[in-house]
Amino acid sequence: MKDLITPIKDIKGNNMLHMVAKKAKQNQIQNVSGAALEMQRELSWFKEVEQLIPPSYRQRKNIAGETPRDLFAKEHAYLISKGKDWMNNYMLVATLIATIVFAAAFTLPGGYKQDTGIPFFRKEPSLIIFVISNAVSLISSSTSVLIFLSILTSRYAERDSMQLLPSRLMFGIATLFLSIVTMMIAFSASFFLLYKGKLEWVPITITCLAGVPVILFARMQFHLLVDIFDYTYRSKYHFKPKKRSLYY
Repeated sequence: MKDLITPIKDIKGNNMLHMVAKKAKQNQIQNVSGAALEMQRELSWFKEVEQLIPPSYRQRKNIAGETPRDLFAKEHAYLISKGKDWMNNYMLVATLIATIVFAAAFTLPGGYKQDTGIPFFRKEPSLIIFVISNAVSLISSSTSVLIFLSILTSRYAERDSMQLLPSRLMFGIATLFLSIVTMMIAFSASFFLLYKGKLEWVPITITCLAGVPVILFARMQFHLLVDIFDYTYRSKYHFKPKKRSLYY
């Protein structure tokens, strides 16, 4: 096996590890969710094969003067750019939520008494729910912004792509989801205050409708979170059953 596979080169002088360093075809990665996980999967496969071949082959250059790692970096450079755009979209949503709930914190439903500045509905349970939910939404959305910002400003080192960045992404999406849920709770609570004792069907209807974006976001991001967890914490077991050394 060693003599048949490891010495093989193509017309450009690429050995087996050079081949693995090349970007996978789209039909081979169509089930991967997002650029970050695509990069993680590609890197996992590269590192696995790298451990199986003789050490001397890891530094061999092709006709273009590229080592396997040089070729990997060149072939996957666009994934970093694509991943940054992906993170920017998440950060934009989190920033918008933080802006909305921050403004809502100073405009309580029902307003304030002009002489004392005390909220009119300060003793109402719905106001307490509104204030707490709004605060949680602000904190979680701000946390999400900081997490995605830390991802964007990271060095994208090999060890980061394998575990650190996906873990941050998973936590960032979780806090973003929490901010959306609590924002909708605060939104619904404000209508229960405004329509207290009259037209109670209005806040109930609005509460049901407010659950729609929460459900949609959860359905869209659930598989992504599962994939992140799988590739981050279980990827090291993906190749174990078939692992064989290609050198003695």
